[in-house]
Amino acid sequence: MKNAWWKIIGVLLIIYSLIVGLLTPLRTGISDASPTSFKTGETIEINVQGYNSFYTKSSNELRAWLKMDSVNALTANNIEVLDDRNLSLTFILPAYLPTSHKVQDFTLIVDSPKDGAAILPGGIFVTQDSIDVASGDSLWVNAEITNLHEKETINFPYRNILYETIRNLYYHVPLWFAMFILFITAMVKSIFYLRSFNPVHDQKAAAFTSVGILYGILGLVTGAIWAKNTWGAYWSWDVKQNMTAVGMLIYAAYFVLRASFEDPEKRARISAVYNIFAFATLIPLLYVVPKLTDSLHPGAGGNIAFGSQDLDNTMRMVFYPAIIGWALFGTWLATLVFKITSLKERWLDQQDGF
Repeated sequence: MKNAWWKIIGVLLIIYSLIVGLLTPLRTGISDASPTSFKTGETIEINVQGYNSFYTKSSNELRAWLKMDSVNALTANNIEVLDDRNLSLTFILPAYLPTSHKVQDFTLIVDSPKDGAAILPGGIFVTQDSIDVASGDSLWVNAEITNLHEKETINFPYRNILYETIRNLYYHVPLWFAMFILFITAMVKSIFYLRSFNPVHDQKAAAFTSVGILYGILGLVTGAIWAKNTWGAYWSWDVKQNMTAVGMLIYAAYFVLRASFEDPEKRARISAVYNIFAFATLIPLLYVVPKLTDSLHPGAGGNIAFGSQDLDNTMRMVFYPAIIGWALFGTWLATLVFKITSLKERWLDQQDGF
């Protein structure tokens, strides 16, 4: 039991990430607004569909704005609560906007004491027939956005497009982190073998590499599922997807190479060298090349990775334990693979002795 504490911790952390990651609700958001295109000088009506909202609980205290930029915003002239998930907002647009843009995008903000503030960034578009910034400044009735409410409960951030799939961050990304830990360990074991020529290090390198490939495949599968829900297809030939597939093929060739040698010492030496270079290829494949090309994937090309507004403190409470849990569990699997391989080789040696 003394030697099993880290295994127990790994399993508990994975169970924790599964339960908390799946059951914790998302914050209130705006899943849809229609119509989205208007012209200046009109009284417009926007139908808003909320997500995890309870508008009827605070119908008399709701506030709404159309925010043009950090300075200018319009407040709703009328807010009609249809039900917990639907609102009808009325705004009076001036004849001119205080901007030189022909088409201006607005961010819709709905604030509720019960649900907190919900935002639809850049979801409303207003077109002005002619541009007159001076008239826009004089006609614009600015409404300051103040005292937005925060929902006092434990929840995850709501993000348009991602919706509930944001929870995949606890499984897809930790699997990749754990995969790298396993591949680094395998590379270190390969280096140890080249220094000592102890076959135990070669067997451990192969064990960690095999589990690392398993995690890589799981990362590809969870990523493909996420891509289907956010990009519309399981495989979009995105540069990050392509480079990851190439990386997995390089590591798969490691075992093809091992199977091509009958001499155990020669197999171990060549496999150790190949394993070191295989890991060296992951850095340019997964981090350098994707940043040189536009990509749909966060953290690649012009698409930034999850920031502080996406991976907030609530998500970190699940995200980091998930990384530790999957890494410990992968290490446990690798030790089991190593033990099975050792027992198999001993059995074969005994058979050869007879």
